[in-house]
Amino acid sequence: MRVDAHHHLWQPLRGDHDWMPEGHPILDRPYAPSDLAPQLDRHGIDRTVLVQAAATTDETEYMLGLADATDWIGGVVGWVDFEDADQRATLARLARHPKFLGVRPMIQDIPDDDWMLRADVAWGFAAVAELDLTFDALGFPRHLANFHTILTRHPMRAVIDHAMKPDIAGGAFDDWAAGMARLARDTTACVKLSGLVTEAAEGWFVDDLRPYADHLFETFGADRIMWGSDWPVCRLRAEYGAWLEAAEALTADLSPQERAAIFGGTAARIYRL
Repeated sequence: MRVDAHHHLWQPLRGDHDWMPEGHPILDRPYAPSDLAPQLDRHGIDRTVLVQAAATTDETEYMLGLADATDWIGGVVGWVDFEDADQRATLARLARHPKFLGVRPMIQDIPDDDWMLRADVAWGFAAVAELDLTFDALGFPRHLANFHTILTRHPMRAVIDHAMKPDIAGGAFDDWAAGMARLARDTTACVKLSGLVTEAAEGWFVDDLRPYADHLFETFGADRIMWGSDWPVCRLRAEYGAWLEAAEALTADLSPQERAAIFGGTAARIYRL
């Protein structure tokens, strides 16, 4: 089974995508299952993981509706308000949906880098672990130390989104690499081979991405890496097929078993598709 472990579908008219630049020709438009399906058919993708892009439970309910109506959506990573402990009941209700996989707080957009360490949000991490859900870690390299604290404190099935968004365009590597190696060594977290093209400069080449991908292969290993398109956000730098082709080039020296894990097996196991 080939799995796209990270993509989005949205309707901007819902009004809850606060981060979206109004009028942006790529982002500020609806994306429905019918828009993605031809790409999946063309590239032999069997299942997908649909990930939240708005900090509302309403969007999570919307995505679960899409998943109910779309066989190839294997599951949904949604959102609940970690600042409201009463939302544990909402999380428990969502967890009963067969396609609800877990949650992703939009930590990259929170001004306080130490937000995840606050006592009033700790219930959320504990509930994810208790309900046996997944936690998608969305942040930047500056969040690496705090994610290390959280992921060693709470025994969650965790997935690091977009390899923690290294600054590829700026050529930053060492601090990111050290932080990722520490997460690989000290936690059981997996990592998504996704989002690299949007962190690269316009006109990027595969070799611009290679040091970052190779570091993931060396530290996490294929059994803890899953490929994701990050479509349609990837369209800022590459169309679906171009990023998939680049990822296949980056993994070309790995064994068939390792490539099978990265392009399907790891996601199927961790997200229990």
